[in-house]
Amino acid sequence: VRQHREIHVVMGNEACDLDSTVSALALAYFLTQTSPAAKAAFVPVLNIPRADFALRTETTFLLRDRGIPAASLIFRDEIDLGGLHHAGLLSLTLVDHHVLPGADAALEEAVVEVLDHRPLERDRGPPCQVTVEPVGSCATLVTERILQGPPGVLDRTTAALLHGTILLDCVNLSPAAGKVTPRDVACVALLEERFPELPARDAVFQALYAAKFDITGLTTEQMLRKDLKVLSSDDVVVPISGVFEDLETFLRRPGLLQDLEAFCQGRGYAGLVAMTVSFNERHEPTRKLAVYSQQEPLRSTLCRALEEATTPSLLLRPLPSPSASVVAYAQGNAVAARKKVLPILRAAL
Repeated sequence: VRQHREIHVVMGNEACDLDSTVSALALAYFLTQTSPAAKAAFVPVLNIPRADFALRTETTFLLRDRGIPAASLIFRDEIDLGGLHHAGLLSLTLVDHHVLPGADAALEEAVVEVLDHRPLERDRGPPCQVTVEPVGSCATLVTERILQGPPGVLDRTTAALLHGTILLDCVNLSPAAGKVTPRDVACVALLEERFPELPARDAVFQALYAAKFDITGLTTEQMLRKDLKVLSSDDVVVPISGVFEDLETFLRRPGLLQDLEAFCQGRGYAGLVAMTVSFNERHEPTRKLAVYSQQEPLRSTLCRALEEATTPSLLLRPLPSPSASVVAYAQGNAVAARKKVLPILRAAL
């Protein structure tokens, strides 16, 4: 701010999963390499406090494996985006999301570009450049962008990060998981062609998958924070947590109801939705979800929206639950991941 230097931040979503992290790192690196020297400083920002980074186990694994120390990363609590914007020095590129949460609404006018693979929820006029494409991984869009750029910019480290991210996001390119598209497959093939020394797909996927689903020793609160998206309306805030454990196992955790209540009270949440996923050996997902709230009207509203949804239909089947404040379901439509469920819940709120 003192030197009046423009900062161009590339930032993923607040779940800060591997896709968000690698997309931000790779795109900021590409912009740094290809922009005129006098232009802004390009800064990838991981959209969580540094203290939460240890919970992103697949991300810490891949970055460590590729020799990128956590000390060289910049986290959301280490940069004053509001202050930069107030000083007129902030440009913001959003990757892996295109709608800022309510708390960041003031930053909307700094957004100059969006790169996302979710269904478009709001239009942005020029001069904002919008790329929203239905691919399995946002890293695919970043890979395409880099490969269309000047030759020689893509290095081995960036290629390995993108390669691993697309494989994990697209469940090792397995059609049964319902995530992969031909563009994801093409990007993985191009990366492997350009860098034949990349490790084998199966080995990369198995290592990242094991790291992602490693919840050894995590408390309930840490499990809920590990992969968290937050929805808010005028007066209600509800988080949706991706939980890497079978729902029945999760619901049997000792002290679960007290933990859920403490988690919501401590953060001002009116309730929460937990979406669990597990995969069989053929990479086919099993999805279940639970709606928790002490407020019956909110619980009913969310449950009704999920039960009656048609785009897509979730094909929910009730499951036993430990308490009236928790409603549990098996999800017959296993292809409907959280990004398909978020708009249903947002509309209900």
